[in-house]
Amino acid sequence: MNVPTMAELMAQGKQPEVLFWVGCAGSFDDRAKKITKAFVKILNKAKVDFAVLGAEESCTGDPAKRSGNEFLFQMQAMANIEVLNTYEVKKIITACPHCFNTIKNEYPELGGSYEVMHHTQFLKSLLDDGKLTIEGGSYKGRKITFHDPCYLGRANDVYEAPRELIRKLEVELVEMKRCKINGLCCGAGGAQMFKDAEKGDKEVNILRTEDALSVQPDIIATGCPFCNTMMTDGVKNKQKESSIEVMDIAEMIANAQDL
Repeated sequence: MNVPTMAELMAQGKQPEVLFWVGCAGSFDDRAKKITKAFVKILNKAKVDFAVLGAEESCTGDPAKRSGNEFLFQMQAMANIEVLNTYEVKKIITACPHCFNTIKNEYPELGGSYEVMHHTQFLKSLLDDGKLTIEGGSYKGRKITFHDPCYLGRANDVYEAPRELIRKLEVELVEMKRCKINGLCCGAGGAQMFKDAEKGDKEVNILRTEDALSVQPDIIATGCPFCNTMMTDGVKNKQKESSIEVMDIAEMIANAQDL
């Protein structure tokens, strides 16, 4: 795959238009790597001038901050900001709402101010500019429900970009009872992804999966690698993995275009 690093481009005296921030999940989690690859395929197809940091990218510090370790967060953030500012990065795209929210809203006060976009916002901008076409392909007519990631929706008011992309796939978009501003967390936010759940009657991801299953979708669409993991686990818990897929919007677009 054609994925240049910032270091390679700078050595050639080039400055890419955008930096693709891959994130921990997109770099290391086997399931999330598929989302990363799908998004890169779309970027290459749309001839987007982009690069990644590669080994110079570190965790944004979101899990540290959410779990209460502000000191570790600031250390991680400052290290990243130093790298980003050295490369004079102006625009950042990421497929992870946690990275999106942290870099967009929490890095500026530490000296890192950039234009930050979630991958669904960026894909919609490519669509609006005529650089990307989306067809239904194998998804045409299928029933899709979209789970709003907390850090994309309620934290940053991004609700329409992912839905507009889904509609372009010529599908039947059905909303869960709890959606948009009233959406329910998948259970992974606040660093809960990395620890066992506290005692309770039911795990949050099971509750959220039940919300999704109640509208009888063929596919549960996500825009976050954490949400993808939690909803996939929920679907497996309900023994529905043979009939219901959990897919990132970027994967659906890439598949529909046979990329």
